[in-house]
Amino acid sequence: MKPLVRVEGIACPLGLSGVDTDQIIPARFMKQPRSKGYGGFLLYDLRHDEAGAERPAFPLNRPPWRQAPILVARRNFGSGSSREAAVYALADHGIRVVLAPTFGDIFASNAVKNGLLPAVLDEDAVEDLLAALQARPDMPVVVDLAQQTVLWNNRAVAFFIDHVAREQLLNGWDDVDVTRSYAAEIGRFRASNTVVRSWSRPDDQPVRT
Repeated sequence: MKPLVRVEGIACPLGLSGVDTDQIIPARFMKQPRSKGYGGFLLYDLRHDEAGAERPAFPLNRPPWRQAPILVARRNFGSGSSREAAVYALADHGIRVVLAPTFGDIFASNAVKNGLLPAVLDEDAVEDLLAALQARPDMPVVVDLAQQTVLWNNRAVAFFIDHVAREQLLNGWDDVDVTRSYAAEIGRFRASNTVVRSWSRPDDQPVRT
């Protein structure tokens, strides 16, 4: 997994609350193999009308925000089912950060495991950022995971992320890598435990029958 330290670029003001995983990627598209990419299915039913034509007014269809690496939403982003494909759709579209006041728990966990940052930003700060992006669509936004800040218009606002998730993203670690990062501590415990609980160590001698 590619480390995520700092993301700078255009931010798309989605501005919706309660966006669930079925809206992020409708179930009918999950029959497609991931190898073909899920980016084209992102928020499909919100981005397109019944005939499949793009809705010009939808933020992700507008030129300033079409390729934005940062998405700004309101409360409860990624609620609903546990489908990991919702994260695939965001990642395949090129989004590396979602800023919102709250996230679905399973979605946030899946996001981290796929190198996407679910940054919890204060609700008032989200509203200020959404307003700033509407006023200036091409305004650059910087999300600095090392400092845990979002920067725009000479303003820096702190965001929250679980410390273990932060380390995973900064280092590009999966769950196995996290365990390996404690190799020294594990080694010391094993050495100590061999002395303290020598009876728990498997017998090296073959069993005689």
